[in-house]
Amino acid sequence: MTRFCLLALFLFPAVSFCQAGHWQQRVKYLMNIDMDVNGNQFKGRQQLEYSNNSPDVLNKLFYHLYFNAFQPNSSMDVRSRELGKYAFNGRQDWDGRIRDRILNLKENEIGYQKIIAIKINGVAQPFKYHETILEVNIIKPILPKTRVIIDMEFEAQVPLQVRRSGRDNPTTGVRYSMSQWYPKLCEYDYEGWHPTPYVAREFYGVWGDFDVTINIDPAYKLGGTGTLINAAEIGWGYDKAGTELKTIKKNKRRWHFVGNNIHDFVWAADPDYKHIIRKTANGTIINVLYKFKENNLKNDTDWQNVADAAIEVLPFMEKTFGKYPYPQYSFIQGGDGGMEYPMATLLSGPGLETVVHEWMHSWYQMMLGTNESLYAWMDEGFTEYATNRVMQYYIQTVLKRNLVGDEKALHTIDSLASLLPLMHYANYKGYYSLAKSGLEEPLTTHADHFNTNVAYTNASYNKGCVFMEQLGYIIGADIRDKLLLEYYKQWAFKHPNSADFIRLAESVSDMKLDWYKEYWCNGTKTIDYAIDSLWEEGGESKIRLKRIGRMPMPIDLQLTFKDGSTAIHYIPLNIMYGTKPSENSKQNVEVHEEWRWTHPAYIVTFKERLLNLSKVEIDPSKRMADVDLRNNVLDLKW
Repeated sequence: MTRFCLLALFLFPAVSFCQAGHWQQRVKYLMNIDMDVNGNQFKGRQQLEYSNNSPDVLNKLFYHLYFNAFQPNSSMDVRSRELGKYAFNGRQDWDGRIRDRILNLKENEIGYQKIIAIKINGVAQPFKYHETILEVNIIKPILPKTRVIIDMEFEAQVPLQVRRSGRDNPTTGVRYSMSQWYPKLCEYDYEGWHPTPYVAREFYGVWGDFDVTINIDPAYKLGGTGTLINAAEIGWGYDKAGTELKTIKKNKRRWHFVGNNIHDFVWAADPDYKHIIRKTANGTIINVLYKFKENNLKNDTDWQNVADAAIEVLPFMEKTFGKYPYPQYSFIQGGDGGMEYPMATLLSGPGLETVVHEWMHSWYQMMLGTNESLYAWMDEGFTEYATNRVMQYYIQTVLKRNLVGDEKALHTIDSLASLLPLMHYANYKGYYSLAKSGLEEPLTTHADHFNTNVAYTNASYNKGCVFMEQLGYIIGADIRDKLLLEYYKQWAFKHPNSADFIRLAESVSDMKLDWYKEYWCNGTKTIDYAIDSLWEEGGESKIRLKRIGRMPMPIDLQLTFKDGSTAIHYIPLNIMYGTKPSENSKQNVEVHEEWRWTHPAYIVTFKERLLNLSKVEIDPSKRMADVDLRNNVLDLKW
């Protein structure tokens, strides 16, 4: 039984939870590319088997032509320069990798993709360009539940490295970073076509199978998505450990990659790549390709550490977020920072946190495949949250184990470990900065339509990460962790949206959570609670809490007494229609009547004498994103 069949058996029993009538399109790419490394151009043939599994008649097709963005006066160029006119904290708001570089590209430095011909079932089709989008007006509509064969001939020029893709990166020296490089069919789903122009952040694709052959100068060494089918004729460690790149007499070497159940394909090439291979206990192959630098042992050591760390953290990643289903993963030096693709990532350097972040995208973009244009926070934010969890595991477990006997290093690790309860601190800090900047826009804003880059980044990465950690505050961390695994089981390979996630969260937690999505994702209202006053009355002690911010939340209130004992008083929110289970089995929690969201104040009553109190604190875990923590704590000095 193939790996995909095993995965299907694992996932499909859960389909019953997904929306009734769930369908999605399917593709099967067969591509053959001939690369000219002297002119930095290539010609390609693409045969695409397209299954219209929708109930709709399709009169058009749309393709992405990403390389067309790298031409002066393109949408990406103009948008970058327009954003650069705005300064935030003394810095221009454009993406520093783009700036005005596209405007200054020479004719032989621009990128382009030109379509020579398109045929559907052997019949030529008319088409027209919309810069980075190709529109195909189909002569004979594609009927529901039918399959067509689309043949395409195209040619392209690889742009000078600007953003993600390109050649001759001046920072890394990598010759070719071939991401978003081929005519890629746009996604058609229950909302219709998604022909999103390439301005900055599009990533949404159709799942299917890719069979890609690349013919290139024999001196070049390649890595990419999928499994190398012709490893025996390539060598270079792909066939067995330690082999050299095999010598051939032909003027082009053929590299043949196959990847199944994926929605994109990336590759990179350089004559000076070095190849590290590892195999996990369950057989997953880890490839690390990096630019070899003579007399630089640290560079070698750092990339070796990437391979070793990947082996160490994968079991934790699978246990926490779901099984990695593909036969291999490749970490490839290339691109302009870190950018994720199926079964591979491009990395400008071996920084471990970036390495983990890009790999975690395999879960929240490659396997779950949310429309990142509409729900960037469900990819970047969830990935950021997961990265923090993996790095916490790596520091606490792997580093400490590997440094046994090195007392000085262990002391440093222990110091780092002491900060781990605040592992999402930087993300909360980024969100607070955004909330107070006056630039915040709702998380539901289309990724390319944020008014500023700083608002997009802080929203998608930071506020998206806080969404998940704060959800643990609302429903309980253990329930949230159960939800993460259930999310994978129920929705892998099905393109979930925010409503799908919330509905599942409600099912797992047995609470209503639509209010959380509405406040946190669809608006910009903030959380701010305060301790207002305290007194004794009728033999009981009372504490009045006030809601200052516009977003309501359940409240964990911790009382600390002079004898050092503590008590947790939990106040559920009325529109939750449920209560969080105790998160600490060693501590009793007193559950109070619900706080109605319409009421700005709430009085907590307890039996102990007020004079025995030494401290009152709202949310001692600091998972609730309260924008003013100063009024959350009251130290009593009586």
